[in-house]
Amino acid sequence: MSGDGTAGQANAGKALTVTLEGATYARIPIRTRVVMPGDDLDAFIREYAVDQVEAGDLLFVTEKIVAITQGRSFPIDSVQPRKLAFFLSKYVTRTPYGIGLGMPETMEMALRECGTPRILLAASVAAVTKAFGRKGDFYRIAGDKARAIDGPTKGTIPPYNKAVVLGPDKPREVAERLKALLGVDADVAVVDINDLGGNILGSTLDKAGEKRLVAILRDNPLGQGHESTPLGIVRPA
Repeated sequence: MSGDGTAGQANAGKALTVTLEGATYARIPIRTRVVMPGDDLDAFIREYAVDQVEAGDLLFVTEKIVAITQGRSFPIDSVQPRKLAFFLSKYVTRTPYGIGLGMPETMEMALRECGTPRILLAASVAAVTKAFGRKGDFYRIAGDKARAIDGPTKGTIPPYNKAVVLGPDKPREVAERLKALLGVDADVAVVDINDLGGNILGSTLDKAGEKRLVAILRDNPLGQGHESTPLGIVRPA
C-alpha cells in the first residue's frame, strides 16, 4: 500500500479478514495522526486515504473524526449539565466500551441535540420495558443522534479523554462528498462501530449494502481506543 497512511493493527484478538455468506473480505486499517478540531476532513482523507483506495473498495470513516472536523467536540468542563441531566444519567447502563449517556455532561448534550421531550419519552418508555427484560428502547426512540454521542473512556486518546463528541452532522452528504473526492469507483460509509455492534450513519450504499457492512465490521476489527485507526478499507479478498 502506498501513500502517507500506514496499515494499522487489528483490534486485539480480531482478524483482518472475515467471511460472510461465502465471500471473504479484507478489513484494512489505516493508521493516522490524531484528528484535531480545526482539521479539514477532505484534506485529511487526501493525506491518508486517497492513495490507498482502489476501485471496488469501500472506505469507512469513524463518525468521531467527522464530528471533530465539524466542530462538534466539546471539552467536558465547558458543558454545564442541568439537574435533569444529572438525574437521567444515573439510570443509563455503562459498559466497558463507552460511557454513552451515563454521565451528566453527555446526557446534557443529548438533551440539547435531541430535545428534552424526546429524551424524556425515550427514558419513560425504557423504564417500563426494561422492567419486562427488554433492552435498547431508549436509543431506539432517542435515535442516532443520541446513540452517537461519545464521552471519555479509559482508552480514549487525548485530548478526547476530556471531551464530549457529538454525532456527525449530515453524514450521508459527507459520504457522498468523500466518494467524489476519492476519484475511483469506491463507496464510502460513516460508521459508528464498537465492541457492542455498529450502525451506519450515512453512506453511498443502498440498505442491503449497509446491512452487509454492519455484518462485516460487527466484531470491531479496528478497535476504538489507542489503535489510531479512524479510517479503514473493506476490500473483496
